[in-house]
Amino acid sequence: MSRTKKEVKADGFTVKALMRNSVVARPPPTGVYKQRPSKPTAFRTYYERRELPIAVDHNSRGKNIAWKVDIEKLDYQYYLPLLFHGLCETEYPYELLARQGIHDMLERGGSKILPVLPKLIIPIRNAMNTKNHQVMCSTLRILQYLVMSADDVGVALVPYLKQILPVFNLFKNKKRNLGDAIESRRDRESIGDLIEETLEILEHYGGPDAFKQIKSMIPTYSPA
Repeated sequence: MSRTKKEVKADGFTVKALMRNSVVARPPPTGVYKQRPSKPTAFRTYYERRELPIAVDHNSRGKNIAWKVDIEKLDYQYYLPLLFHGLCETEYPYELLARQGIHDMLERGGSKILPVLPKLIIPIRNAMNTKNHQVMCSTLRILQYLVMSADDVGVALVPYLKQILPVFNLFKNKKRNLGDAIESRRDRESIGDLIEETLEILEHYGGPDAFKQIKSMIPTYSPA
């Protein structure tokens, strides 16, 4: 009667893995798409200290914000970056205040926006690096609006694309129909489609060097 040898689990590419009775273990998950917890933002800190000129408009049942000062009189170099740091927020009312505050300032900013652009890159990159579906979608929408908000913003953004496009490349093919856990609910936006849309806007408003920069970071990019 032959004796059955007990299987031995082994890591790949090891001497043990070459044994006849070895079973090579699957590699551990890379966690490349795993969400990263966001630390409390500077935006939240300043808001809780009541040092920001915005509040929830309770007359709108908490769905809009109210400004305590004229937006056009704000110091954009100071307040706009603070609001962009709030893009990492996912809790109410911080997420609402940051997102709507940015929209309002971009809508009224005009020529004040372009000089602030270098200060917005790190907050945008940090928000995308959270790999949080809600945060990424909000950030992509804000980025689209930023590019279209004032003259030459798209062109000025091109040299900074290498800092924010790596996550684009990672999630570009995350379509809703792939059934991944991050987009399992049908009522969620497709992060892949939103990235494609954003890349096309970046190319359109970024001038002659935009396509080359995007293509160097995302080789599979092909505008519609």
